[in-house]
Amino acid sequence: MSSTTRLVTQQTIRRAARRTERQSAHDEVTRLLPPWILAIVLIVLGLIAAMPLLYIGLASLNSDLGVARGEFWPSTFTLDNYVNVWTSVGLASGIANSLIVAGSVAVLSSVIAIGTAYVLVRFPFRGRLAALRSLVGFQSIPGTLLLLPIFVLFASIGSVIGVQIIGTLWGLILTYLTFALPFSTWIMVTYLRGLPISLEEAARIDGASHFGVLWRIILPLSWPGLIVSTFFAFLLGWNDVMFASVMTTPDTRTVAVALQIFGAAQEGGGVPLYGQMMASSLICAVPVVLLFLIFQRHLVSGLTSGSVK
Repeated sequence: MSSTTRLVTQQTIRRAARRTERQSAHDEVTRLLPPWILAIVLIVLGLIAAMPLLYIGLASLNSDLGVARGEFWPSTFTLDNYVNVWTSVGLASGIANSLIVAGSVAVLSSVIAIGTAYVLVRFPFRGRLAALRSLVGFQSIPGTLLLLPIFVLFASIGSVIGVQIIGTLWGLILTYLTFALPFSTWIMVTYLRGLPISLEEAARIDGASHFGVLWRIILPLSWPGLIVSTFFAFLLGWNDVMFASVMTTPDTRTVAVALQIFGAAQEGGGVPLYGQMMASSLICAVPVVLLFLIFQRHLVSGLTSGSVK
């Protein structure tokens, strides 16, 4: 049997095992709760989660005065909020900057993480256990404690080498990589531990190098784990406000900072632009929601595959 045939057979067996595990988990839930009680619980939880989203959607189609009066259902529907928000908030430049930063962080962290995880899982060396434990330790450090040290470090390095780091998009990307890399690496370590080493041994018998094994065997089998790490790294770069508000200028401002500044500017005075605030929030949520809907199946399998060996 060739290595390709063995690889296909192993993938088929793993898919069948996952279907069996999902079916057994479903049977366990139905044994704990009767189906009608489970349906009621799911409906109630769905309504609780959908009501805020429904209110935001209706408020974005309402006038500012109508939202201020507390109208849940708009008296008049209008799309002016979705038109005016592009000039009042500066949403276009913010979304472009966020896509560049979040996309770069997601791709770079995933590429570096799979190589780092492959070395940590498959190659024993002195200090490997300490490196694995440090990945978990880095996640326990609050980001607020690192804000000032990172700012001072980047400012000092920029003054020494004569290159501006603070206020640039690539400086913000480096900042986010310090947080995304440990998490992405740990996800890939957990996922690679569940892959059978026999596939790599068969590839090495066929003459594949370490890079060839990583490129032709590990990478195709690691797509669920890579998608999980990429998705969460993208969320980090997209949703962060604290670091982006310090490390950016008005030209490199991300969409999260733009929304924060727009919301703060509406405090006090006359009737705030509630409709535009709701519309801009929905527009900013669209990329993340689309990514989740597209890769939902891979996200679920990637998060659960490393838990059962």
